[in-house]
Amino acid sequence: MKRNIYLDFAYFIVLAATFGAVLVLGAIVAPVVFHTDKITVNLLIDHYNAGIIMGEIFHKFSYWTYFVAAFVAIYESMAYKMGQRDAISFAAAVTVIFSSLMFSAVYVPKILSMQALGAEATQSDTFENIHIASEIDFKLLALALLVLFVRRLMILRVPSK
Repeated sequence: MKRNIYLDFAYFIVLAATFGAVLVLGAIVAPVVFHTDKITVNLLIDHYNAGIIMGEIFHKFSYWTYFVAAFVAIYESMAYKMGQRDAISFAAAVTVIFSSLMFSAVYVPKILSMQALGAEATQSDTFENIHIASEIDFKLLALALLVLFVRRLMILRVPSK
């Protein structure tokens, strides 16, 4: 089977864009949304409403992570079929797929459903544990995306035999 350079390029763009989005959402958007009191005087958003805003942002981002999980699964399956078997890229791809699906199908819906119950539900230990787990999952996703990007780039640079 012949390599498709455009598919490879698209794959790298998707991985890099997703990594960038994860970083921006986690390191820039969330701190700004949750700390409006440090930015402006007239517009103060309480913690619960800031969480509602972030929940909606993550809900919309979860559609992208579904796409990423599917794209990684398809691309890596094709690479495997072409004989590009590598333990590191396989482990990173499985982690990307798993953490993307956990984020989109488990954490975001659970957080949104608890937010819909009101501010009291978001102050529970259950909510806090789900939120911490989702943060860990998001960091794991970022790391796996970076590893997968670098490893696939290394494999691509090695001339095929």
